Amino acid sequence: MNIYDISNKAGVSIATVSRVINGNTNVSPKTREKVMAIIDEYGYTPNAFARGLGLNSMNTVGILCADSSDPYLARAIYLLERDLRGNGYDSILCCTGYHVKTKQKYLNLVLSTKRVDAVILVGSNFVEVQDEKNQYIRDVAKNVPIMIINGAMDGENIYSVLCDDFRAVYDVTKALIRCGQSNILYLYNSLSYSGLKKVAGYRAAFEDEHLMVKEDYIQYFEGNIIEVKNHLLKLSNKGFDFNAIITSDDNLAIGALKYAKEKGIKIPTELSIIGYNNSMITECCEPELTSIDNKLETVCKNCVSSLMSVFAGDDVPLKTVFSADLVKRGTTFL
Repeated sequence: MNIYDISNKAGVSIATVSRVINGNTNVSPKTREKVMAIIDEYGYTPNAFARGLGLNSMNTVGILCADSSDPYLARAIYLLERDLRGNGYDSILCCTGYHVKTKQKYLNLVLSTKRVDAVILVGSNFVEVQDEKNQYIRDVAKNVPIMIINGAMDGENIYSVLCDDFRAVYDVTKALIRCGQSNILYLYNSLSYSGLKKVAGYRAAFEDEHLMVKEDYIQYFEGNIIEVKNHLLKLSNKGFDFNAIITSDDNLAIGALKYAKEKGIKIPTELSIIGYNNSMITECCEPELTSIDNKLETVCKNCVSSLMSVFAGDDVPLKTVFSADLVKRGTTFL
């Protein structure tokens, strides 16, 4: 019998069990009585690890991401590790890939072998569209707090910190429409929670302006910068007429810039381009790229501070949403 077994039998999180063990007052009398009854029944004696959960002495947090070579995810990992270290916590990183079974395998591995105090899931790809595929995360959350960066999922002991991607794309799409640029190509490369929110924002902007959504102007495309350029050249050769491009990340937008250069299209007088993430590459091109800043540093900082509050037994909102900003540079007149 260990603290994980106690939490499962009591139907509460491992953090709640640790608070009971350490005499924390932020536990209801009913819950405390239930946990103590199980502890007495099985003659459980808390070890140093169990006591450490309540005293913050384990000081280790697992970080899972799909692919650390992705610039957005790599920066998120850096920011999270920096802030965890500033709070006296070490971190263990696992790169899971994008398949559900592999993500489940690594999540269970980091929990069972490393005995981490919590797990941070970096990226909305951890939130599956088919909700039943998310059950393994809810199961793990019975034992340790789960923090999700840039995605949202309902569940006890699951905390989501994210940017309002829907509103961000909605606002820039509406702004372009009202500037007379209604032939707007939307280019995206992810079907994640975040990716789908962005597409929904694009659609909603057209609907609210009483304009028809042209389905063929919503283009899903996975490829590198050169492949994006070539894809846009093919679209242009097929007769696609677009005077603005919004992309779901900055790499796609750089591909659009290369397309414009090869075609001799003037930016932004003939074509507006807006990227997403406001990454370092926005200032490494000419003209510099207008991009949506999804407040990654703010999101990561809030994630860590919220986790520290969870450890302390404080009340923490299950979902925290930040608004994005449009950083205007040389690829738009907005």
